[in-house]
Amino acid sequence: MSRTVASRVINNGPNVSRAKRDAVEKAIRELGFTPNRSARALATRQTGVVVLAVAGDGPEVFADPFFAQVIVGASAALEKTDLHLMLSLATSDHGEQRLRTFLQTRGADGVMLVTTRGVGPLIDIVARSGLPTVFIGLPAHGTPPFYIDVDNAGGSRTATEHLIGAGRRRIAMITGPLDTAVGRERHRGYVEALRLAGLEPCATEPGDFMEPSGAAAMRALLSAQPDLDAVVVANDNMAAGALRVLRDAGRTVPGDVALVGFDDLPIATHTDPKLTTIHQPVQALGREAARMLVELLDGAQPASSVLPTKIVVRESA
Repeated sequence: MSRTVASRVINNGPNVSRAKRDAVEKAIRELGFTPNRSARALATRQTGVVVLAVAGDGPEVFADPFFAQVIVGASAALEKTDLHLMLSLATSDHGEQRLRTFLQTRGADGVMLVTTRGVGPLIDIVARSGLPTVFIGLPAHGTPPFYIDVDNAGGSRTATEHLIGAGRRRIAMITGPLDTAVGRERHRGYVEALRLAGLEPCATEPGDFMEPSGAAAMRALLSAQPDLDAVVVANDNMAAGALRVLRDAGRTVPGDVALVGFDDLPIATHTDPKLTTIHQPVQALGREAARMLVELLDGAQPASSVLPTKIVVRESA
């Protein structure tokens, strides 16, 4: 008996006797049948596709190691299912309209939405689709029912406390975009750690999580506060750009300026010096988001969660 036929028998309501229903269920358990999403799709018009949607300024956003790790994690979780992962990068009005049309015509069964960049229009598009949705990171405003995030404020506090413990007192920060929850939370952790130590922020400059913006922010910080002795950077990409500017300015790291990043991406071990950074389980973000979405599609109500961070001490601080 196929799983599809078995399901048909089980779900045939009052026309099936309790004894027959029990016999079919027992056979399914003993023979190790697993749900066949392809067969189910024929009956329910499910597509077998889930979307990982990202807002960004161009296709190069997928070259960011952060997104690469999220994709690896999500793909690994979906390998155990019959679901296929589709990547959607909404970089323009046309891209947003294509995603809107795709979701409204039920081209997908569910959505994972990455919120590390401005995603206001994407949130509206996904909400109007009515599809099951899991947020990777919290949006700038409000708390969705299903999300997976990391302890951004706690990680940034740990980074700042590490620098304070090393005797640094003029500690600046290169933040992420402050119109995003992740940018604000990492900035909040930095401010809290300083104030608990009786210090005030030396200076802050925003970036966009990409390496060139870290370099530009570091130049601005050196111009505004040439006596700074440490920098907390909201991600490793920007920290790599900041290191390059410090080297070009003749500042030694960590001698003159200590520096801590955030993410613990592969780039952290390829810089000179290697980055002290805050480890967040990026692959786990993708993996847990995919797992939650599968549970939603199967009718469950998974609990949202916040994953812990930890400091990884290397050479830059």
